[in-house]
Amino acid sequence: MKKYPLYLLSMLLLWACKPAAAPSDSADATADTLAASALFDSKPRTTATGLEIPKTLRGSEGVILKRVGYTTSYNAQNRIPNWVAWHLTAAHADGRYQRNNQVFHEDEEVRPRAYDSDYRGSGYDRGHMCPAGDNKWDKKAQEQSFLFTNICPQRHHLNAGAWNDVELQCRAWAKRYGDLYIVCGPVLYQQTHKTIGRNRVVVPEAFFKVVLRKQDNYYKAIGFLYENKGASRDMSRYVRSVDELEELTGLDFFASLPDNIEDKIEKQADLRDWYPLREIK
Repeated sequence: MKKYPLYLLSMLLLWACKPAAAPSDSADATADTLAASALFDSKPRTTATGLEIPKTLRGSEGVILKRVGYTTSYNAQNRIPNWVAWHLTAAHADGRYQRNNQVFHEDEEVRPRAYDSDYRGSGYDRGHMCPAGDNKWDKKAQEQSFLFTNICPQRHHLNAGAWNDVELQCRAWAKRYGDLYIVCGPVLYQQTHKTIGRNRVVVPEAFFKVVLRKQDNYYKAIGFLYENKGASRDMSRYVRSVDELEELTGLDFFASLPDNIEDKIEKQADLRDWYPLREIK
């Protein structure tokens, strides 16, 4: 065996006896980053597919983000989505993953972005576009529904009232009809808009929702438009045709349908085609 000089052996002994370094703060930061990254499925995309995905005819294309339960087009200038779209089935209308103890998250895939502090004390709710209730079927889907790229500032009386009624009604329709394709998002009427928080998150003047139901080769569509304030619980007052909402938003909904079907169903707006409605309590 080769003999080492005495000084080298001494150095090795001193190194072996040296106490381990205490974990640094960066270790916790790394762990937090890894935990947050588990919320994300993919890098931002520029395209998305599916019957529910609208085409942008005017305005911002946004950053397309594909999540487990929905797709969102994020507007970095406004710090809110342009639209959020998802396919709601009977199987996805319920589940065991409740929103209990869920917290809202900044979306680390986008910049600039909204933070929870922007909403705190603003007088506005953190209003889901794709609701947490439509994502109870999957743990990750439920967590991702709380990302701020799925959230808009919404008046409490709307968020907890008429807007919630439509969300509950859509789940009832999904259980009845089987397949719904839903798109919703903010409406910005004004040239300038109110903002909240340090990051100047834009407050929408209104919100739209369009719903397409598919049963075999039978299609029906309906739209809703709500001002961002307290609203009546009578859904019929807010019904709009899909054509009207396309003109208002600059989006082309359900564009992958054959033209003869799309043209027909998007002119109609009759809530009686969707009866019976759930009882509002």
